[in-house]
Amino acid sequence: MNEKEIYAALEVSDHEVRMIVGEFFNTRFNILRIERIPTDGLSYDQIKNEEEVIRAIQEAKQNVKSVLNTDVKRVILAVPSYNLKRIPLQVTVPIEGLDKKITVQDIRNAIKQAQSFSIGKEYALVQTVCVVYTVDGISARRMPIGEQASELTVDVELICSDRALTYALVTCVEKAGLEVMEIFSDVYAIGTEASLFERSVKENVLLLNVERESTTISRFGRGKLLDSTMLPMGVGTFASPAVDEYGIKRAVAIEKIKYHIDLNNTNNTDNPVYVWTDNGTEKKFTEKELITCIAPEVSKWLYSITKMCAGILKAGPTTVIITGEGGEVQGLDALLQRQLKCEVKSYVPETLGGRSSELASCLGLFYSYKDKLPITGYTDSSLDMEAFLQAVSYRNTDDDQEETFTSKLRKRFLASNKK
Repeated sequence: MNEKEIYAALEVSDHEVRMIVGEFFNTRFNILRIERIPTDGLSYDQIKNEEEVIRAIQEAKQNVKSVLNTDVKRVILAVPSYNLKRIPLQVTVPIEGLDKKITVQDIRNAIKQAQSFSIGKEYALVQTVCVVYTVDGISARRMPIGEQASELTVDVELICSDRALTYALVTCVEKAGLEVMEIFSDVYAIGTEASLFERSVKENVLLLNVERESTTISRFGRGKLLDSTMLPMGVGTFASPAVDEYGIKRAVAIEKIKYHIDLNNTNNTDNPVYVWTDNGTEKKFTEKELITCIAPEVSKWLYSITKMCAGILKAGPTTVIITGEGGEVQGLDALLQRQLKCEVKSYVPETLGGRSSELASCLGLFYSYKDKLPITGYTDSSLDMEAFLQAVSYRNTDDDQEETFTSKLRKRFLASNKK
């Protein structure tokens, strides 16, 4: 059990709070629990209702406790990439040791020097990324620990986000009773999860993180996150005509768009995709009617994306990746591929239990955090480990009877379902 590293990742999107508790054990990653709590407390650029965001985070925290029988104490936090700014720097530091061998402390000194750079009052520094290390004129991406040199040069990227939004979100997390272990930009986390940094070494990669109210367009190139911008249109925009036309709830319309139609299917049927009763009158709409209804808004989104990406596509070979709620919309990638005339794919994580495009950012937080551990040296877990180890103990301390881990988990799930 001592080899386990258990962390909790938290993302507050524009329509829900996502919390994942997962463990690294013998180099493998396993999901222990996923919580998704609906909330309208956050828009893409500001906290609209602090109390609502805090409530949703606390509910997710409590749900995890009811299943794992332990408190979540700390989280790795994803912040929206609204007003994201990237500052590339190159810093050189002398090697401190008497033997002139490079240590982790020398890399930390380079990071500290880079972090002293003024980023402006409207930004908050959320990440310091070491991209390339140069020793005696030779550059590499791996840390040159143990190599002898008189000085070390590090290419550093400062990733900054909107100060007001970041501070407001951290405040909500802390008021919900959680400590923030580390912060990452949501698109950086997706880039880590989907291996976009490695892929972008040979070609440009455009990431479209399509959520309910917005689409974040991020460009990866030369193994780096280059820039990011937001378009205030998302899956909720697609659903608006259906909400107005049929008088249904937005959440219902979005569910039908994501899971009951294919936007790229030209042979739409007259089969009902939703039937309901309004004041005793039965109402319904078909697949063909729903697609026809939302088609103008989908076309507007396609046009806006095409216009914003035109210059990048002319620069060279480019692949477009769709994540977020948009990654769950069937046929959206095919429509966009036809429009942009380049490869477009919807990314779905391969982690067992987390195979949803909407979870890409939250899952990427685990790997982003893990990648930094050799430099930070952090050893904290997100859970109350003493309580967790007690909860999964193979021996019942009350009657000294053997009990399997599977049976204990089964009891907890059955108990949670009865509530």
